[in-house]
Amino acid sequence: MTMNKKKYDGQLYQFPYVETLKEIIEASAARCPNRPAYMYKIEHNEPFRSMSYAAFNDARLSLGTALLELGLKGRNIAVMGENSHRWTMAYFTVVCGVGAIVPIDKGLEAEEIINLLNRADVAAVFVSPKSLNKVYNTADQITSLEHLIIMDESAEDVPVNFNDDRVKLMSELIERGKALRIAGNTQYEDAVVRPGDLSTILFTSGTTGLAKGVMLSHMNLAQNVFNMSKYFCIPSGGRVLSVLPMHHAYEMTCTVMTCFYQGACVVICEGLKHIQTNFAEAGCCVMLGVPLIYENMYRKIWKQAEKSGQADNLRRAIDVSKGLGFSNNKFVTRHMFKAVHSLFGPDFYEFIVGGAAIDPKVITDFEMMGLPMMQGYGMTENAPIIAMNTDRYGKAASAGKPMPGTEIRIVDKDENGIGEIICKGPSVMMGYYKDPENTAKTVHDGWLYTGDYGYFDEDGFLYITGRKKNVIVTKGGKNIFPEEVEYYLQLEPFVSEVMVYGKPDSAKDDLICTAIIYPNYRLLRDQGYTTDEQILEQLSQLVDRANAKMPPYKRVKRIEVRDKEFIKTTTLKIKRFEEGNYDYKFDSKGTAAAGRV
Repeated sequence: MTMNKKKYDGQLYQFPYVETLKEIIEASAARCPNRPAYMYKIEHNEPFRSMSYAAFNDARLSLGTALLELGLKGRNIAVMGENSHRWTMAYFTVVCGVGAIVPIDKGLEAEEIINLLNRADVAAVFVSPKSLNKVYNTADQITSLEHLIIMDESAEDVPVNFNDDRVKLMSELIERGKALRIAGNTQYEDAVVRPGDLSTILFTSGTTGLAKGVMLSHMNLAQNVFNMSKYFCIPSGGRVLSVLPMHHAYEMTCTVMTCFYQGACVVICEGLKHIQTNFAEAGCCVMLGVPLIYENMYRKIWKQAEKSGQADNLRRAIDVSKGLGFSNNKFVTRHMFKAVHSLFGPDFYEFIVGGAAIDPKVITDFEMMGLPMMQGYGMTENAPIIAMNTDRYGKAASAGKPMPGTEIRIVDKDENGIGEIICKGPSVMMGYYKDPENTAKTVHDGWLYTGDYGYFDEDGFLYITGRKKNVIVTKGGKNIFPEEVEYYLQLEPFVSEVMVYGKPDSAKDDLICTAIIYPNYRLLRDQGYTTDEQILEQLSQLVDRANAKMPPYKRVKRIEVRDKEFIKTTTLKIKRFEEGNYDYKFDSKGTAAAGRV
């Protein structure tokens, strides 16, 4: 039973030491060959299929053998497409004896894909059938490209017969590699993988010119998984729902690699709208997500309670659970919150949140309902986890404690003890690909300068206050963290999405703390607020309530109202530096329509 108790502080789980991804894959295949490594669906209405660790490893050995025959030893190979067991097959096959993998976001525009593939010098691209045309139509513009490998389940997945020698089918390569192995070819199986070898080039989010290629070694990733596992142990043979895009370090390291390392099963989610049903249907016990996913889930629970007339009872039950400490008693909470637990099934163990800060109340309320939730903190440049709570002890508002083996310092502190977070340990990246200038700016004497601000509390828990590059510095020298202001605004039900920034004001020669709000138009309409004037009045009132919770220099002075959602990353974070995110319909100054000054 998961418990959040201080007596577990400092108690670590024991796992075997590893330094390469090849060690992780081979050890799990030997230790639990018959356990399912994956569960996945081909069609929505069918039951989940599974692939055992032994079957996965056998296919990996065959695919790797075929890739070496194609002359890809030591080359950079990209993978692009929706989450699938074939995606991770491509990933692990490449890094365990062929070369380095370059995960690409399938949602990028063709021009960005061309740019990234050229910058990474890729010799081959694994691509899903759904993303095939986007890559094939631009293949001639990728100067180093020699092979385009379609990640098919079978030949029927490919709608077109290509008369192009560069195009290969993954299924056919696996069969070719199998034949080579039967004939005695052990070149891939015998490949030596060293801890310091480049494993992955991960491009950070950003525009084409700004995205940096983070180079992660086998040691970086394997040690991140090893040390993270000391804080979190998946129940034996447990199933973990894979929801976030696998091209992100958070999902690939914390879900896929950690599952393989601990011998758990990765369940491929069919999509965001299927999270709840897939979780229960597959008998999952753990899921990693970003705040938006859990906050939406939280709102739906309350919405359903209100619809059924049970909202007051739910609120009282949460208060009782909090007062009597029932969060640690799974038997009692399952009875008290039966309707909520029925949504996730009997095997539920833990929700894990990362990628951005979450409202601590969401974590606390989930825990009081007997649904434990923990959060951590990291960045791609540290493969990615830097700090995290444990599954037995944590604080809802905190990012947790430094991960074992990782040292964290706060430098250039202000009067409140807030400063930049820097860290050092075996997961700090090798550097940025072909970019020594930015590498030198980010890593000094082995210390990774994260660009995040934060502080430690008296118990050694880390708290994140915001991004260095997002901070609004007023003329009076005050620092305003947009994330903190956004937190108070997001507590209001009329706010669907919000972004706070410093808007230049020529009259005052200063930056004005400005909130761009995308309102919850449906809720506003339901309560009779339909005109721009009525909406602005309601937003002004909620901003006043939020301002009352903050010191004067942090308060929002201007409101801008959008009529469409913000542009977001694939992990549902608002792109703060996307020009289109500063467009708005009207504002509190009486402007009918405008954009960023």
